[in-house]
Amino acid sequence: MVTDLTTAIWNTVAVFLTFCIFSFLYKDNPFYKIAEHIVVGVSAGYFAALLLWDGLVPKLWEPVVKQGKWYYLIPGFLGLLMWTRFSKRYSWISRFSIAFYMGIATGVAVPLYVQNYVLRQLSSTMLPVHFQNLTGIFNLLIILGVLCSLIYFFFSKEHKGAMGLAARVGIWNLMVGFGAGFGLTVMGRVSLLINRVQFLEDYFPSLIRFIR
Repeated sequence: MVTDLTTAIWNTVAVFLTFCIFSFLYKDNPFYKIAEHIVVGVSAGYFAALLLWDGLVPKLWEPVVKQGKWYYLIPGFLGLLMWTRFSKRYSWISRFSIAFYMGIATGVAVPLYVQNYVLRQLSSTMLPVHFQNLTGIFNLLIILGVLCSLIYFFFSKEHKGAMGLAARVGIWNLMVGFGAGFGLTVMGRVSLLINRVQFLEDYFPSLIRFIR
């Protein structure tokens, strides 16, 4: 919505960049390249500033300078070693920092993944089954779907007879899950498109009213 000169300038830039991105629907062209490079550059600058003010300053500069916690220099030193990646001769030094980081990341990630993707999935499947209402029937379908999906990945026995039928139900269950995930992704992109179309729809009438 254009209300003053400043918003008129910035909204005009936004409209220009929007059309630059839409121009890719025709074919790859210099206008699309310009918009693409601006997005990459702005994103890199934004995250660099974010890491500086949310990471380096509060987690290294202030503890060392203001609180006298000199042991914080150890992770700072490991971070500096990462910059040796830019040197062909000394890039091997950065492996110490990478090994340290990978060890910590693995130690932190493994319990979280087990908790979120194994234990919670198991507990979510242990549902009460009854035939008093639709909830109990849906719970039964969820349990059967999970069991059939697991049977599909059981390759120690040939998928014939009842096991083959369960495996086919399992693959249909997986396809429904993949389809729902793909549909959710498509709907997210369509929502972005709708937002851009609504922005363009509001821009031109508000710009004309502002010029008058």
